[in-house]
Amino acid sequence: MQDDAPTAGASDPRRAAEKAARASYGRLVAYLSARSRDVAGAEDALADAFRAALETWPVRGVPERPEAWLLTVARRGLIDAARRATTRSDSAAMLVQAAEEAEESRMQTGTDDFPDERLKLLFVCAHPAIDPAARTPLMLQTVLGLDAARIAAAFLTSPAAMGQRLVRAKARIRDAGLRFEVPERPDWQDRLAAVLEAVYAAYGAGWEDVTGTDPHRAGLAGEAIDLARLLTALVPEEPEALGLLALLLHCEARRPARRGVDGAFVALAEQDTALWLVPLQREAEEALRRAARMGRIGRFQMEAAIQSVHALRGRSGRTEWAAVAMLHDALAGLSPTVGVLVSRAAAHAEVHGALAGLDLLDALPADAVKSYQPYWALRAHLLTRSGDAAAARQAYGLAIGLSEDPAVRDFLRRRMPQ
Repeated sequence: MQDDAPTAGASDPRRAAEKAARASYGRLVAYLSARSRDVAGAEDALADAFRAALETWPVRGVPERPEAWLLTVARRGLIDAARRATTRSDSAAMLVQAAEEAEESRMQTGTDDFPDERLKLLFVCAHPAIDPAARTPLMLQTVLGLDAARIAAAFLTSPAAMGQRLVRAKARIRDAGLRFEVPERPDWQDRLAAVLEAVYAAYGAGWEDVTGTDPHRAGLAGEAIDLARLLTALVPEEPEALGLLALLLHCEARRPARRGVDGAFVALAEQDTALWLVPLQREAEEALRRAARMGRIGRFQMEAAIQSVHALRGRSGRTEWAAVAMLHDALAGLSPTVGVLVSRAAAHAEVHGALAGLDLLDALPADAVKSYQPYWALRAHLLTRSGDAAAARQAYGLAIGLSEDPAVRDFLRRRMPQ
């Protein structure tokens, strides 16, 4: 279709713009930001380009390459804005040069393709100069295009506070002149670890919306998985990126089984494995195998391996708890977080009995677990198994009080001994 050809129907231009936004928003923002070092400016220019598309395409037709059209319009907007701001003449010069180079490339090759700079964008979002609390939201907004209100709801803060956090982070990138580049070693691993943690945190925010009914969190887990897939494509030689993808896919595969038909919470050991999503499990296993062949073990690979053992129950009908406990021991050596140590206690209780699990829980620092709901839920369960009903009721009370999900509270109340 030529740029000035009419569209097939009145709704085509909007659908084309929506498709371009879903498929290429992150690539467009990354390309523009990498050259201007102004994320907010790039987003504004791209927003103007989309508005221009909705005004122009219904009249002149959807261009043959919508993303290239959007990039050209947004780039011109950035150049005009930079030329108007005398303090930004350096950015203007870079953009003019980029525009000329891109035009020359199109003339020589006959293509409107542009490089994928999203890895650079992810790394600058994880720069040490950026507030750690802003890194995950910044990636969600710049790479996936989520709005501040939705991100705020997912992270349990106000839209105004989240908006200010994002504005400050983008201003920091611009004012500090942070370079959009893939870092050299030894900075690579620290920055990559921050990116992986951000994707993991994004998935965790969406994981809580089990039924997918929260409009602010709907799809957030899937978008985090998209980010994880993107990372494995951008850094295919990094086993921890593959490990993270495998971990998220194994968790997501169990989503349909986490609630009963009445919405009741269903514990992992009681889930109907027939409801688990086998294609996601297969994708997870392939990612884990690719990571294992690289011979560099890490936390996310180990966590994915634990979930892989749980997934085997779908075929064997039983959980190999000895393997789960062994993997938790290894994981505790790599990443002795409170969550890992509590899960390790649960695994050892399945292998060695409730008292062994309680001993491991007792060894944890009181300050670290006093407000950690999974600790009290597991402690209550193990106390019930050991026959200490009074102590179990007290622990259940604390676990219920720390639970935000009504379905989890109901689950715990049903388990509490009378």
